Amino acid sequence: MQKLYLGIADSLLMRMFGRPKGVLGRLGGIILAHTKHDFTQRVIHLLDVQPQDKVLEVGFGPGVGIQMLAGAASRGLIAGIDVSKEMVAQATSRNAKAIKAGLVQLQHGSVEQLPFSDRTFDKALTINSMQVWFDVMAGLQEIRRVLKAGGKIALGFTPQSRQSKVGLLETLELAGFTEITFVETQQGFCVLAKKSWEETQSCF
Repeated sequence: MQKLYLGIADSLLMRMFGRPKGVLGRLGGIILAHTKHDFTQRVIHLLDVQPQDKVLEVGFGPGVGIQMLAGAASRGLIAGIDVSKEMVAQATSRNAKAIKAGLVQLQHGSVEQLPFSDRTFDKALTINSMQVWFDVMAGLQEIRRVLKAGGKIALGFTPQSRQSKVGLLETLELAGFTEITFVETQQGFCVLAKKSWEETQSCF
């Protein structure tokens, strides 16, 4: 019986926060918008976003991170993709002005099939998202594909994500990332990595 209750609880949490859907998903988005602000800000700071950067956020949720990124890259481009239609709606409403100005572009979709051309972005981030991807390796390789050579990725995790550090370095290396570092914060941890310059150099 305890396993049954735990299964039901996990299912509800997934519908609220993992892959938000329906009424529970909309409620989860409201909660996330008010509880992950400081950690999101810290991850974006670690990513060192510059005014002219093109940045991708995977699993943007209610769009708080997108809003922060738009402020940091005010002369660049912020793109986001999320598997939850409810989160796309909330983030679109929150970032309506930036979307109208052409600074922000939000789409419904999957990290395993990103709708962007090769070498589009300077930087990418995802917060409390990777642990619910259907295929982590495919997702990381897709992010690497759309990053420019030398591009930087930040993966942020709070304790609620239940994401273990074990194997993360090896997974990122297998996906083709280098210069991998772990940064501990009061709210969780962040993994930073880069796409090697060698890919571009080998093309000439």
